[in-house]
Amino acid sequence: MKIVVSTHQGTLYNEEIDYFTVHKSDGDFGVMENHIPVIAVMDEGYVKIVRGNDEYFIVIINGILDFHDNLATILVQEAHIGRDAESAKEHLLSVRKERLEKNRKESVDLTQKEKELRENIAKTKAGSL
Repeated sequence: MKIVVSTHQGTLYNEEIDYFTVHKSDGDFGVMENHIPVIAVMDEGYVKIVRGNDEYFIVIINGILDFHDNLATILVQEAHIGRDAESAKEHLLSVRKERLEKNRKESVDLTQKEKELRENIAKTKAGSL
């Protein structure tokens, strides 16, 4: 069975696995080879992936899971992979915080640039006859 996890930035995980479990706000479920088709929406949670003796945890924010024909496709807004759910979640939240701060700063910069543009248009009397 195969699982592919993708974000808008590209593929995060694409491997053959033994099975996976989905942990989301309204409950948990596991998927093994030849499982019936499943579609699930995930607001926030994680997917535990088991491959041999290895376990990986992919923390997910806003995603959708589609499983059929032994292929799990998970499309997510944001995700991070780790060896345990807590460290993966902590890293994802720190990345989100940095991104929000950067967006907030860029928003302030754009507001300042717009103000300067309006002042320069007024000074040069651009657009007036």
